[in-house]
Amino acid sequence: KRDSINAEYMGLFYEMGLDTRRITYRRRHSYRTTTNIAKPVKTPGGVLIAHYHKKVSNGPSCGDCKQPIQGVPHLRPREYARLSRRQKHVSRAYGGSRCATCVRNRIVRSFLIEEQKIVKRFVKAQAAKDAIAAKAAAPKKAKKPKAPKAPKAKAGSA
Repeated sequence: KRDSINAEYMGLFYEMGLDTRRITYRRRHSYRTTTNIAKPVKTPGGVLIAHYHKKVSNGPSCGDCKQPIQGVPHLRPREYARLSRRQKHVSRAYGGSRCATCVRNRIVRSFLIEEQKIVKRFVKAQAAKDAIAAKAAAPKKAKKPKAPKAPKAKAGSA
């Protein structure tokens, strides 16, 4: 019973990053940084050794809404090099870069913009057609007859 309490107590200390047991690092890096977190583990021979922990990775996130992209594993950057391409992205447009919701929004937005352009073009054509119809229907003004011009006298004749 005492051992289980002690193990629980040490687990709490480890979670807080405060382990009272002294261990020797197995690497040359001597400071307790995020890359050098070591958990003391007792071997069957009764020796305390350090087990190193890897940093937790965030994984890829959507460029628009910053949410994590589903379907892509959260790995350290170097570990992605070992994966095949199909494991690094999702099979759709903007697969490993944007989430499904943002892709849907982009598609809808582009569709609406295209629709808006078509409507603008249609309205412009209608306005041109109406202007031509109004011009044709308007009564023509009678033009004033021009007075005949008198012939100019030539400079050479007297």
